[in-house]
Amino acid sequence: MGIFILLMMGNIMSLQANTTFTNPVLSDGADPWVVHHSDGYYYYTQTTASNITLWRTTDLSDLENAEQKVVWMPKPNSVNSEHVWAPELHYLDGRWYIYFAASAGDMTRQRMYVLQSENSDPFSHYDYPTATQSGKIADTSDKWAIDGTIFEFEGKRYFIWSGWEGDTNEQQRLYIARMATPWQLTGERVEISRPEFAWEQIGTPQVNEAPQVLFNPKGQAFIVYSASGSWTDDYCLGLLLFNGGDPMVAANWRKHPTPVFSKNEAADVYGPGHNGFFTDNHGQAWLIYHTAKFKGAGWAREIHMQPFGWQVNGLPAFGRAIGSQVQQARPN
Repeated sequence: MGIFILLMMGNIMSLQANTTFTNPVLSDGADPWVVHHSDGYYYYTQTTASNITLWRTTDLSDLENAEQKVVWMPKPNSVNSEHVWAPELHYLDGRWYIYFAASAGDMTRQRMYVLQSENSDPFSHYDYPTATQSGKIADTSDKWAIDGTIFEFEGKRYFIWSGWEGDTNEQQRLYIARMATPWQLTGERVEISRPEFAWEQIGTPQVNEAPQVLFNPKGQAFIVYSASGSWTDDYCLGLLLFNGGDPMVAANWRKHPTPVFSKNEAADVYGPGHNGFFTDNHGQAWLIYHTAKFKGAGWAREIHMQPFGWQVNGLPAFGRAIGSQVQQARPN
């Protein structure tokens, strides 16, 4: 009888291990981005600083063992050969595009760049679109820029990123510009957010960065962004609500007065930020983000994820950051 009970307990524990996971899903990483493709795979990328790497898996909770492929390597001493940050993968007009920030050694010269896939396979080779100079994508001001992402609204496409107002690192703000093509912006940029609340102003310089577009089930658009210094324990997520109208009108974006996701000291989670979103096969929405590995860890970071829902007023309900002690059901 004792042996039978032990066998049953072992089976239950094995079943739980196959259906649940715990954070972190990657023990080392920052700036996660996920696409759930129609081929059944999740495609994941993050900052490597030296190249663009994609992970491919059917189980995001097992990223440590996912297939990896370097899809682009910069040429030595090129304008974007170093500090390759925060790549994002987007499917636009029948091709895959990867947007990333980089420079040639001097981080004060970070700019946004774009790569184009050779075909419709996200795991194919990538290179600069032929109409660009080394893949550079910039508005008319051509100022310091990182963390570019895509916003599509009423058949038009916009680029949103974090940048400097001038040529010195005083404050990172969020900007938007119209897109003429996946590799070309048109017209001037418009500022839609700057650090203004105390929770956005921790650390010097003050930071708004990593904008991510999110739509609720009713179609209302939001930008979830990261606020305060990414090297601090107080890095967190803020929210801009789009009120409709022209996205290029700053007044049409309204800032939520409090952070929507922040550190959870009880769970030993500090500095959660620079997130992405994905939806699993059951339609469950997920938040993936990086956190400090421990209190005071600075830029030593790991990757966490957790499901989220919606409040009755339409705002996202991310809940508290989930630490390493909680068993969660795997994404379907």
